[in-house]
Formats: sequence, C-alpha cells, structure tokens
Amino acid sequence: MEKNTMETKEGAVRSRNFIEEIIDADLAAGRHDHVLTRFPPEPNGYLHIGHAKAICLNFGLAQQYGGACNLRYDDTNPAKEDEEYVRSIEEDIHWLGFAWKNKLYASDYFEYMYECAVRLIKKGLAFVCDLSAEQIRETRGTLTEPGKESPFRSRSVEENLQLFEEMRAGRFADGEKVLRAKIDMASPNVNMRDPVIYRISHAEHHRTGSKWVIYPMYDFAHPLEDAYEGITHSICTLEFEAHRPLYDWVIENCECENVPHQYEFARLNLTRTIMSKRYLKRLVDEGVVSGWDDPRMPTISGLRRRGYTPASIRDFCERIGVAKANSEVDARLLEHCVREDLNAHAPRLMGVLRPLKLVIENYPEGRREMLAAEDLPGGETTHEVPFSRELYIEQDDFMEEAPSKKYFRLAVGKEVRLKNAYIIKCERVEKDEAGHVVKVICTYDPLSKSGDVNAGRKVKGTLHWVECQTAVPAEIRLYDYLLREDDAEGDFMERLNPNSLEVLQGFVEPEVLKARPGQQFQFLRQGYFCADAKDFSPEHVVMNQIVGLKDSFSKTLK
Repeated sequence: MEKNTMETKEGAVRSRNFIEEIIDADLAAGRHDHVLTRFPPEPNGYLHIGHAKAICLNFGLAQQYGGACNLRYDDTNPAKEDEEYVRSIEEDIHWLGFAWKNKLYASDYFEYMYECAVRLIKKGLAFVCDLSAEQIRETRGTLTEPGKESPFRSRSVEENLQLFEEMRAGRFADGEKVLRAKIDMASPNVNMRDPVIYRISHAEHHRTGSKWVIYPMYDFAHPLEDAYEGITHSICTLEFEAHRPLYDWVIENCECENVPHQYEFARLNLTRTIMSKRYLKRLVDEGVVSGWDDPRMPTISGLRRRGYTPASIRDFCERIGVAKANSEVDARLLEHCVREDLNAHAPRLMGVLRPLKLVIENYPEGRREMLAAEDLPGGETTHEVPFSRELYIEQDDFMEEAPSKKYFRLAVGKEVRLKNAYIIKCERVEKDEAGHVVKVICTYDPLSKSGDVNAGRKVKGTLHWVECQTAVPAEIRLYDYLLREDDAEGDFMERLNPNSLEVLQGFVEPEVLKARPGQQFQFLRQGYFCADAKDFSPEHVVMNQIVGLKDSFSKTLK
C-alpha cells in the first residue's frame, strides 16, 4: 500500500490526511518517538457535533499511532464554567468510545503560569497596563494601520513585578489592570500587538474557589499547558492559525523545556445547524429548547437522546475527513451515517403515527392470534404480534378513491397485504358528521397468511398496522432542523424553524414495552425511532424520531 494511503477498519483505502503525513514525517525523522495529543474543551457548555470531530481526530490519532490523548479542561474563565459541563464532557467522550490518558485542568498549572509571567516581566517582555478593555481595542490598530503603544509600556521591571504581585493579592478591581506581553504594536499580525495575557476576575472558580483572582488568557495558557505535558502535536481549528506566532513566542520566551507545535484543521460547519456554544446556550436560557440534551440540539448529548449511535458519529467524522480549508458539510450526510448503522442493527417494530381504525368484518369476533414478525430482515429471531378483528392503520395509507393505477395503498374496492398477516379488501367506509373517514370496513382472505394456499397471491401494496386492544399508546416526537432552509441574515433567532418539533399521539405494537430507554428501532415504513432516554417508561411510552427511511443524500454518493 502506498505511503500516503491507509486502510480503514472496514477495509477501504483512503488518502492520509495532512496531519497524519506530519506525524509520519516526525516519527521517521526521530523528532518524536511517540504521539501524545490532547482534547482541551472549556467547561462553559455542552459539546456539540463540531467538538465530536475534534474528539475523533485527537483521540483517533492517538489510537492509530499507539499513543495517548489527554483530556484537559481550559478552565481559565471562572465566570462561565461549571462542574455540570465537566460531567457532560466526560460522558460524551466515553459515549463516543474514547478514553483519556490523564484528566488535567488549566487550573492545575496556575502557579506554573504565574511563574512564567513573572519570568517575562523580569526579561522586560511583559508589563502591567491600566488601560480599559475598550481603550486597548481602540489602540490596537487595524489590519492596515499599526497600533499605539500603551502609556504604561515603559514601566520598570520592578514596578511591574510589584503591581503584578498586587494584582494576585486582590488589591485591584476587575478590569482595573491587566498584564500584557510586550511584543510589537506594529506587527502585521494583530495578535502580536501586546496581547493581554492575564486579567483580574474575582469570580469563584469551580476548582480553586477564591484562591486566585487573576487568570491567564487562553493564548498564554494553551502553549504552556502543551509544553508542560509534553504534547507532541497540538491540533486546533483553523481560527487559531493567526494565533500560532503568539503560541510559539510564549513557548520560546518562557523557556519551556518541551517545544510543541500547533497544527490547524478546518472546523466543522454543518448546514441548517447552529455551531456555537454561545448561541446554543441562548436557546437553552431562553427556553426555546428543553435543555442542552433536547433532541433537536446538535450537542452530543442531544444527538444521543435523539437516538444517534456513537458508531454513526465516528463514521461521519471519518467521512468528512481533515482539511486545511473551511467548507460546509451537508447535514444529510450525518443522517445517512446513522441510517446506515441502524439499518443493520435496529430491531423492527410496527408503529402507527396517525391512526385510522380498520375493522375486518368477516374475521371472527373475540378471536386473537399471535403472528410471527422478524426482528431483523433475514434474521433468525422473531417476536409475536397480536392480530384480531380491529386494527389501526396509518391515515396516509388510505384514500376513499384510488387516485391512479400506481396507488398501491388501500382504497375502497382495492386489496393490500397486512405485514406478517393476511390480504384484506376495503368494502366501504364510515364517516363522521363532517364527512371525514373514521372507520374502514374490510374483509380478509383467511387462506392468505404465510404458508396457506393463497399466500402467494400477488397484491401490490403492503401496510403496517397494530391491533387495537393491545396497541400501546405512545407519544411520538417528530423532529426537523432548528434552522429554516433559507439564507436570511441577522440574528439567528429569526431563522428558527417554527416546525422543528411535532408531537403526535400514536400506537405501537406491545413489543415496545420491552424497550430500554435510549434503545433504537425501525418502525416499518416510517423511519428510525428511539425510546426517549429521559421520558420513556412502560407507563408512558415516548418515542423520538431519529431519521426517516428515505435517504436523499445517498444518491449523491453514487
């Protein structure tokens, strides 16, 4: 096999991505003899599908090269962080099938980072600045004009050391002073124009409490953490590319023993999907959704509750690959991946979402028989389905008059087969005062069941159904994208899809009572559903729609 290709678990051959080529070259040249990556989330919200790509990449590379991956929390902003988010992040990583080598926190390094900042001050490379955040922005300059030096840039080393120590001691209010790196206010890279590397915050920290009132900025903390841990390949999304010179500057001037390198890949952008923790938090805070794990949310916990599988998300991340340029991925590819996975593994059940009563008038009253239904097509196991005189079918499976010869569902005078059961013929209907059909009256061929003499008689339509007396009432939740399919600009809240959730009261065959919360099924002819992980119980059956059966995206793959 060629050097720039590799074989996947399924035996397919794909090109090696640019990060794999970098790692291969580093190992071949002896720059590293192992691979150590890290996944560094900030615990200020729940992870979403974009983070799943980063998880699969960092943990996947570690697995691929026999190395390890650290889980490191970027907990440098205490005002926005919470232990709830820490727990959710760990659950998501485990659910996706990965395990970290070490669980670490930026707060583990606060003393080390403080010492590094003091080292910069002593070298004349950092100063305490009294400008406000707004004043710093105003003096930063533009992409075509240099910035203006702070009037506090010329403070002596001794004064800066004293002020920085007083900042740590809590003698100043939030925003009163910051510590800035002294680099170059004329740099063409605005990130190098004396960036802030420490700020004051008197907020309670979820781990260190009130011990610290100064906190390092991400651009200062991130490289120091990588260096301290001995990370071999620091993999970030593309928006950090312009921050890489600052990353290298911090490591060089703080005289770190290990010298990691940062590599950037394109972040995941998904059609009709909100990919911002800040925006997702707004949906939660304003009650637009029921929580971070609402099945409409693109959070990993939301996808899990919706019924997506870890294998389908890993497959999706593998298919979209690792690129250097940003692009937008069709959300239907993610649906295609879960549909493929569930088609092979999800047990089949019959569920009627919009019920219409059907009575077989020549079927013996009081009789109920148990029919065999396959758990999986072609599989060896079956379960029993009750059948009797009164059934429910889908409203959409009946029209009083067939619109054309190509209409293969039920109509007056037409025959269809009931799945796993008999051939029936519609004789007439009953209507309510408004003229709506409320009952379909049929007859059946008692010799048309599988194994009987008329079983092979050809009819063009097959319908699913449930038996009225034993059917389990179910709350059926149908989902659509949170965003409308338009390119409207402005506040994303104005693009929200008002029809993202529809709740139906349907019926499911009694086998559903054996389900465990979170278990996935295919409802025959309907789509894939799962028992809601929170609300499902035998007393209150709640089923979430995962995806439909139709796969429009697969056509583009051929």
